[in-house]
Parts: sequence; structure tokens; C-alpha cells
Amino acid sequence: MHIDHDALTWIKAKASGENGACVEIAHLADGRVALRDTKDRSLAPHVYTAREWDAFLDGARKGEFDRPVA
Repeated sequence: MHIDHDALTWIKAKASGENGACVEIAHLADGRVALRDTKDRSLAPHVYTAREWDAFLDGARKGEFDRPVA
């Protein structure tokens, strides 16, 4: 399925710096979520189902994806 990247409303975290080192998401009409790297917005975004996105957010909230402590 083709996604018109320019027609989407992209959201960037407020904690992201202005140096382009961040990602943006867009909620698609069918419930999926598109994710792209702000350093090269010409690349196709990764697209996740609502269930996949919810599982990721749950894991992030629980600290499952935190950086390892050295």
C-alpha cells in the first residue's frame, strides 16, 4: 500500500533536539503508525499495525528498551 508521506501529519517528540537526531510518527487512517528518521525523510517509513505499536509503547513505558547499564 502506497503512503503519501506529504499528506500525513508527522509528530516529533518535544524532547527531540533540533539537530535532526530523532524520529517522527504519523497515525494512519486505518490505525497503523508510520515511523521515519528525520535525517532522511525521503526514505519510506516503517509502518506498524496498531497492535504492534501498542506493544512497543507498553515495553517502552516499562523500560524494556532502555539502554543497558555498563
